[in-house]
Amino acid sequence: MESTPQQVLRAPFVLVTGGKGGVGKTTVCANLGVQLAGQGHSVLMVDLDLGLSNLGLFLGIQGGKTIEDALEGRCSFEDCVQEGPEGVKLLAAANGSESLTALDSERRQRLIAGIAELSAQYDVVLGDSAAGVGSDVMHFASMADRVLVVTTPEVAALTDAYGLIKAIDGFGSRAMVDIPTPELVVNQCSGVEEGQDIARKLRQVCERFLARTPRQAGWIPRSRSVAQAAQRSTPFVGTKRRGLEQLCLRQIAGRFRVLVGQSVSTECH
Repeated sequence: MESTPQQVLRAPFVLVTGGKGGVGKTTVCANLGVQLAGQGHSVLMVDLDLGLSNLGLFLGIQGGKTIEDALEGRCSFEDCVQEGPEGVKLLAAANGSESLTALDSERRQRLIAGIAELSAQYDVVLGDSAAGVGSDVMHFASMADRVLVVTTPEVAALTDAYGLIKAIDGFGSRAMVDIPTPELVVNQCSGVEEGQDIARKLRQVCERFLARTPRQAGWIPRSRSVAQAAQRSTPFVGTKRRGLEQLCLRQIAGRFRVLVGQSVSTECH
């Protein structure tokens, strides 16, 4: 049987993940955090891509202490928290740290305990995991209240998204943990119809082979402003322009109104 985290967070925990790299999971996570913070929520973002951190880069935060420093005893987890756009807080990981690419059970439990202690100060905790089906991803999914799987319309991305959902389902069964069925965010869509079609196809496969019905949390359009914001290391929800991508991001944020206690009425059409 798999060993699973024992420490329970004191705030709702949303894990953003993806089956493969390059699908935009960090873009979605960073902008979702800024959106929720801009709506008045206290948000802690945790970079759980522990060896190849780049969530801070997307939030325009560089330098400072990291999770690695806390795990090595050089500081507390509280000392590692930095402030980003709209007052969102970030617990950053290290970049290029081989020792963090696969945590042993003891270090993972220390990290979870640190996040759990910090979580008491926030309305919601967002985690940006590594891509793929690694052990850390499975364990972080097992402690999440919601899991968002980000994909694109590309066949390879869809195949890997299904593989990730299958791996999460299998991990939950072996560990006897009730992991919520992941919700889908389809990134880089040509329009709402493509987003719905992709989500429908993936849902049908999951229903057939896993008896799981992943719902669509939303979609993000293929957009020059999204790409430009990523190049500038700024969230696109922080731009003055109010385009379709902002409306779609607000719809995704609205999926968590029950968790964080505030309704978001704007919908993406």
